[in-house]
Amino acid sequence: MKLKLATMAVTAVLAAVPAMATELVFPSLSYRTGPYAAGGIPFADGYADYFALLNERDGGIGGVPTRLLECETGYNTEKGVECYEATKGEGALVYQPLSTGITYQLIPKTMADGIPMHTMGYGRTSAANGDVFSNTFNYPANYWNGASGVINHLLDINDGDINGKTVALLYHNSAYGKEPIRTLEALAEKHGFNLSLLPVDHPGQEQKSQWLQIRREKPDYVVMWGWGVMNQVAIQEAANIRFPMENFIGVWWSGAQHDVLPAGDKADGYKAITFHAVGNDFPVFDDIQKYVVDAGLAAGAGDQVGTVLYNRGVYAAMLAAEAVKTAQEIHGVAEITPAMMRDGMENLSITEEKMTALGMPNFGPSFDVSCENHGGEGYVGVAQWDASAQEWNLISDFAPTDGDVIGPLIAEDSAAYAAENGIEGNCN
Repeated sequence: MKLKLATMAVTAVLAAVPAMATELVFPSLSYRTGPYAAGGIPFADGYADYFALLNERDGGIGGVPTRLLECETGYNTEKGVECYEATKGEGALVYQPLSTGITYQLIPKTMADGIPMHTMGYGRTSAANGDVFSNTFNYPANYWNGASGVINHLLDINDGDINGKTVALLYHNSAYGKEPIRTLEALAEKHGFNLSLLPVDHPGQEQKSQWLQIRREKPDYVVMWGWGVMNQVAIQEAANIRFPMENFIGVWWSGAQHDVLPAGDKADGYKAITFHAVGNDFPVFDDIQKYVVDAGLAAGAGDQVGTVLYNRGVYAAMLAAEAVKTAQEIHGVAEITPAMMRDGMENLSITEEKMTALGMPNFGPSFDVSCENHGGEGYVGVAQWDASAQEWNLISDFAPTDGDVIGPLIAEDSAAYAAENGIEGNCN
């Protein structure tokens, strides 16, 4: 198995040996190859570059340097599990699978091994219940928050009334794509809109029949839960049938530059929900340019800085680093263990004051994590694509989602998981 170590220009098969005591180890289960590489590459670059920044500018975290272990999964679940098994003995502090399929397989493994996992904006939504899922965290928002965020936006632009409207969900026919269905069904019952379900098989290049159905049935809105080439094809197909782009809204994995650029001006007005800021107008990116890109230490070519998925990788790394600082404070040591990292994640508090000090003002919502709540407050914003300027712009603040609908769904699903796996609760 080929592993790319960000701080060493070597490739090796890793054995399960103890980590060096003077490093904080962060595995990166990346996919720079395969059908989803266009999304995997900028995220992996952002994740790596932030840790490189901390090493070069700050000497690490709390005086301890970081070490990134990058393992190629190709977005393949089996390979993702292999990467986990190959790296966990290196002292891995937290895993970021960047795949719902891999996440589902790693939930019981990380729990048994005592290693935390952060599935930011993906994975099993009910993992927000920390009483059941002790080692999985999905702050600051999950897929059910995303589904509610979409409907809240539709309510906002329809004066609070979408009764009788039709919403078509165009979704990747996988565990990932199916995540929002239960929530949208519950929200349809609550708000009186009609829900149409349109699955798209992997990898998503063939969508003619789905868009013929959309053209025939004329839904008021199309919501997309896509990834990879599926997004580009869908936006082009929407343009081909002249579907109003302002009525087409994607989840946060369907709203990056590479999703909209192939359609040119025809993508103008397309929307996507988000849980973090867009653009490069933040001090942290000036530091990344100075200490990482200009120094020749960037994970990639340095041309992805400020793009949506690069930003998401930076954001994920920042949250991991802040959890390390929290763990160091709790336990009074700089060289923390995975168990200590879990404590840091469970007691993490992200405030606007903290984000500003990190050079990331208003980059994401403020939130707190607790034993019972591993998902944060679930605030979601909306971004829109400006084709002429070739940039995404936030068109809303980060706003609350429907806890009255999401809370019971999380409780039901997590209770079923607990019963199946004999989990009695972690927060007693």
